Amino acid sequence: MSLSIQQHADYLGKDRWHWAVWLDGSSEELNGIDHVRYILHSTFPNPVRDVSDRSSNFRLETSGWGTFRLYAKAVHKDGHETSLEHDMVLLYPDGRPTFA
Repeated sequence: MSLSIQQHADYLGKDRWHWAVWLDGSSEELNGIDHVRYILHSTFPNPVRDVSDRSSNFRLETSGWGTFRLYAKAVHKDGHETSLEHDMVLLYPDGRPTFA
């Protein structure tokens, strides 16, 4: 299996979502990761965020109002990096997508 970014999002109302992203991969792959650097849209406060919690699969939780392409770098314990990207999907309760 190769590394990928997964997500979950809950609609809060008034065009805002609480969402989370995390790294998906085999236990062996995830155990080899030191931390993940997430690069959010530039409108976020502190758009570059490092997560080193292996027990949560390097989960990042925050909230926002629109979709965007999230970038990430999985920094391996041996120093090399794996670049990843993920298009955030935010849906209204009726299943309609939102667009930034």
